[in-house]
Parts: sequence; C-alpha cells; structure tokens
Amino acid sequence: MIYLDNAATTKALPAVAEKMTYMLTEQFGNPASVSVMGLAVEKEIRYTAQVLARGIQCKEEEVYFTSGGTEGDNWAIFGTAAGYHRHGKHFITTHIEHPAVKNPMKALEEEGCEVTWLSVDSKGHISLEELAAAIRPDTVLVSIILVNNETGVVQDGVAIGKLIKEKNPQTLFHVDAVQAFGKYPIHVEKMKIDLLTMSGHKIHGPKGVGMLYMRKGTKVKPMILGGGQQKGQRAGTENAPGVAALGVAVEEAFSHMQESIAHVSGLKKALAEGILSMPNTQINGDDSDSASPYVLNATFKGLRSEVLLHALESKGIFVSAGSACDSKKKVGSSVLTAMGMPFSEIEGAIRFSFCRYNTMEEIETTLTALQELVPFLRKYNR
Repeated sequence: MIYLDNAATTKALPAVAEKMTYMLTEQFGNPASVSVMGLAVEKEIRYTAQVLARGIQCKEEEVYFTSGGTEGDNWAIFGTAAGYHRHGKHFITTHIEHPAVKNPMKALEEEGCEVTWLSVDSKGHISLEELAAAIRPDTVLVSIILVNNETGVVQDGVAIGKLIKEKNPQTLFHVDAVQAFGKYPIHVEKMKIDLLTMSGHKIHGPKGVGMLYMRKGTKVKPMILGGGQQKGQRAGTENAPGVAALGVAVEEAFSHMQESIAHVSGLKKALAEGILSMPNTQINGDDSDSASPYVLNATFKGLRSEVLLHALESKGIFVSAGSACDSKKKVGSSVLTAMGMPFSEIEGAIRFSFCRYNTMEEIETTLTALQELVPFLRKYNR
C-alpha cells in the first residue's frame, strides 16, 4: 500500500499506540481524583500541555484539550461570539476555510452577525489590503487558515497578525493550524495569534484529541459545561489516553520537523515534475517553495478525479479528491472555485499529501501508475 492522503489522516506511530494502551490498561485513573492513580494521570496530561506549549511558544495554562480540529474551530468561533457580543458582531474569514470554520461562520450569519468573506488570488493567497479595509471597530474575530488543507498554500501569519492588531488591537486572531502544527514553525507571539486549533491525527497521533490554544485574558465562553475540568472552560473527564498519546506524537513531530520538511519537499518536487511532464496537467495553488511541502494539488484535464482516484486505489495507491470532510459531496471544491479555476479543471483535481515516512520509491511507483492510467482513462472518457 502507498498512502498519499496524509492531509486526511495519518497512521499512528507505534509509540503512540503503545502509550494509549498503557493509559487504557495500566494508568487508567481519573485525573480529577486526588488518589495516587489520579495524580499520575494528571501528571501525564500536564506533560502533554507543556510539550504543546513549547511547540508554539505559549504558556502551559493557555492549552486546552479538545476532541480535535472541528471542536476547536467551533469553540473559537462560537465561544468568541458569545464572550464578546457586547463588543460587536462582525467577523472576518476567507472563502478557502475548512468547513469547521466556514459552517460556524454561516451559522453566525443566520443568527444576525455580519461576516466578511475575504477573496483569494489565483494562487490562493488573501490580500492584506482587502483584510485591512475589512477590519472595523466592531470586528470581534478574524479566522484564517494557516496552511490550506486542499492546496497547501501558506498564508503570511506574521503579516496578518501584525495588521490585525494595528487596525484594531481588540480584534482576536484565530488560526486553524490543523495542517500546519508540527509541520510548519508557529510562534503565537510573533504572529499575534489569540486562538489556535490543532488535531492529533494529522501528525501520527490518535484521532479524537486536539488542542485549542487560548491566549490568557481572552473572554471566550465555554461550550461544554459540567464538572469544571480544564479551568472551567471545557467540562468532562479528560481523554487521558488520547492526550498522553498526543504528547508522544507532538514530541516526535517537533524533534523531526526540519528533516521532515526537507524529506517531503523532495518527494513533492519529484511528483510535481513527473506530473507536469505528462500532457494536459497542471499544479494548483502556489507552486513556489513558500507553499507547504506536505500537500500537492494537481489537475489531470479531461478526467474526473473520482475515476482516477479509484483507478489508483485499485493499484494500492491512496490519494484524495480534496478535503476528506467535503469529498463525498457532489460539488466542485470551494477552495479551487475561490481561486477562480473553471469547473473543467476542478473536476480533474487530485490531492496528494505526504508524511515523513513516505519514500521516493513510492513516488516513482505512483508516477508509473499515473503514466499508465491517465492516457488509458482519457481514451475512454471521450
């Protein structure tokens, strides 16, 4: 099997699985308990919080555990709307956000809030001038994805954060960092980030656990009420096995970040060059070195992405037709549409996404399969 759909999810590390098993069968106490077992579990949770904090240069007490990126994004948006409703009802986001941001923003519009939707250029970058013009005295939150999950386009987080705070110091800056965390350097102070979300299963950690970084002093309302866990911000017994295993994955990700970037950059370059050597193909999004090396979006003109996807799957090669959270919908990618691509190019788009465990041999095998399948499928697609 050749797995090139790592933006959807990743295979858990053996050490992650071992940690989860240990926490489920040996260190299974309730972290809220004052018993020796409970204190031991609480120590594991605190350690993961410290690891996460070091990764983005924040304080341990600013780390809150969630069930993943979707909960984190929802909490950041709805919690801010509830906590700052007296300050304003204006929000800013983009047309290329993940559904976990886009749909909460649409829900706010239905509740009477005003949302400004920023456009992007043909490469997928927002305009700083458009953002500056959109920020108002009553702008509560700006939510912008750092690394796009479909194209790998990276927004300039430092410039965006600086601009937001210059235009309105009271406006909060939320970053969906699900595809960036552990793969791209993030410094919340340099980027002026107030809220940041990540998900464990994108970095070889477990599914069902993630983090919301919340800058100390923000008045974001909790979404889950109950026993007062996590400083009263998110009630419910912590997912200790998931949290402890997340700590293992995060440590591994940050300790190998630079070598991983170098490795997957080579894979992406080789695959991109091989695809472009084929007729009627193109790379979608930013094809420069500033884009994420972990994601490559390519169009095979004259083909439907689902057909090519399943043909590759028959050879044991797994890729994606776009966001895993949107791929079952029979509509063109909203991200590629926002970039101004015609539907004839969007319908043949495939996302390849890499991890540090992919090999050059896998890329060569994939290119061989594409060179065989694409002409064959085009012949029967006329």
